[in-house]
Amino acid sequence: MEIVKVCTSQGSLGKNSGCEEAPEAILSELKKIEVNESGKKIEFKVSSAEINENNLDETNLNIENTKGDVFLGGDHSITYPLFKSFAKEKKNAGLLIFDAHPDCALYVKTASHEDFVRKLVDDGFLKKENLVYAGLRRFSKVENDFLRGIKCFNMKDLFLNTENACDNIMEICRHFDELYLSIDIDVLDPGFAPGTGYLEPGGLSIRELIYFIKRLKFLKNLKRIDLVEVNPKKDINEMTVKLAAKILSELL
Repeated sequence: MEIVKVCTSQGSLGKNSGCEEAPEAILSELKKIEVNESGKKIEFKVSSAEINENNLDETNLNIENTKGDVFLGGDHSITYPLFKSFAKEKKNAGLLIFDAHPDCALYVKTASHEDFVRKLVDDGFLKKENLVYAGLRRFSKVENDFLRGIKCFNMKDLFLNTENACDNIMEICRHFDELYLSIDIDVLDPGFAPGTGYLEPGGLSIRELIYFIKRLKFLKNLKRIDLVEVNPKKDINEMTVKLAAKILSELL
């Protein structure tokens, strides 16, 4: 498994500076984990996407052209170039996003962490019917309007019947030719993951997220993953960094 460091917070528009430090911090913790809960030895290769701190468009192009299995951000805007390149190679690519927010606000030009999903759809790289959300619990009216007709498993749906929600998500996702999984750390409740930019109460527990991850790994069409929005500068006792390393260990 190859982990690609995407050390940038450019797409957070200055609202979550510090995300660029997450890949190094998380990988440092991951190296301390010898085996995961399934007893599998943790082995991985590491590479990096080239970042131009003075040019977001160039950074996105570099990310788009980077090969790898798991991408470690960084802010959530990195999913735009990563899914764009993924979808170009697949006829029926699906995107499953674990996130507290739908990230489909109105955008100006370049995709940011607040609007990259809407831009993926508008630019023709993602069909609405191939988009699945899990864990949503905060959105604007504009975003709510955009979400009509999209498969959304809001936080209340996951809480009421976690197993049934997971069954339904997997049934939907297995029909895509290939699946991209994006995990925003703020899908977790802030009590578990305080080190992120937008804290939203009422999220998943780490145990619940690991449950989803362990089951989603059985999908043979799961081909690309990203983990984003961890911010070491806002963390408490490295809790979020350690959780991110734990999540990666279960994904590998």
